[in-house]
Amino acid sequence: MMLTADTIWISLPMPVFHLGPDDLILNLNPAAEQFLNASFRSLADVPLFDRLAIDAPMEEALARVRRDESPLFINNVDVGSGNRPPVVCNVQVAPVVGKRDHLLLLMEERHIAARLGRSHSVKSAARSAIGMAEMLAHEIKNPLAGIAGAAQLLSMNLSGEDRELTDLIVAETRRVTKLLEQVEQFGNLRPPVRKVVNVHDLLDRARRSASVGFAAKMHVVELYDPSLPPTWVDGDQMLQVFLNLLKNASEAAGPEGGMVTIRTFYEPSLRLRRSDGTGATLPLQVEIVDDGPGLPPEIAREVFEPFVSGRENGTGLGLALVSKIVSEHDGWIAVDSVPGRTAFRISLPVAPKDHGDRKGN
Repeated sequence: MMLTADTIWISLPMPVFHLGPDDLILNLNPAAEQFLNASFRSLADVPLFDRLAIDAPMEEALARVRRDESPLFINNVDVGSGNRPPVVCNVQVAPVVGKRDHLLLLMEERHIAARLGRSHSVKSAARSAIGMAEMLAHEIKNPLAGIAGAAQLLSMNLSGEDRELTDLIVAETRRVTKLLEQVEQFGNLRPPVRKVVNVHDLLDRARRSASVGFAAKMHVVELYDPSLPPTWVDGDQMLQVFLNLLKNASEAAGPEGGMVTIRTFYEPSLRLRRSDGTGATLPLQVEIVDDGPGLPPEIAREVFEPFVSGRENGTGLGLALVSKIVSEHDGWIAVDSVPGRTAFRISLPVAPKDHGDRKGN
């Protein structure tokens, strides 16, 4: 028996909304009715975001999907409806084939959150895992140093294959120590000390540092908006964000190198909608785009989670740290990846007017 479209629609276990050109609800499936605790009759032609609060700049995301006519994933965001606590969801927005400016918005509640029975459990689980890993890292580093030291002493009286084995022990212990230091760094990140910062100064510092190291073979293109106002960030932490993204772009290009584009622009309509109904404008945009092979499809939706990596021997902490820093600056980070083009976009606030005369980085 062949399933009909209507049967599939009502059988989908996750909430799905059909939106018109003005983001009005044209249709929704039973799972969406259950999520909002309301019937389709009461929700028809109602603006979606009058009933749904998503902790991400959805207006800008929907505009991008309509403009590019390609789907967009937004992962690990709080979604609330006003009559229930927010839950952590992965959100996908996709264009409707043959219906110009019509969209489908799908929300997948994270399974870990559902199993643990609390809306923020995914983030809590990640924090708990990092906390435990941080504690273990501190305990493991000391014996690792002893192992490396003993191997170095042994190698002084060895030769040939035996010395190669001790060299391997030293190299591997150093690699593990580096991983543990990254775990400690992730767990011990201090709260940001914000100042008025010119984001182009940070990008220039990141580019210069990268160009004499890991990005030496990369061709870097700068497309800066010179009129961009200053932002309100911890300069050292945001510099680390840009360096991590440039390093990712360089590693994606491979040993032959490639091209990375750093672009800045002002988008005044971008607004972060929080789950409590409040919002904040994030008009300063920084995009770091590489021409590498793109993110592996199996991790594209989880790329900002700790310990998720698409590279062999990757730690999976670089982008998790980037996401953490951006989030603690009340910013937003998103990724759009296809073969040949991966774009990370960071959205940041403008410096408050009462701090406009005090600069630093």
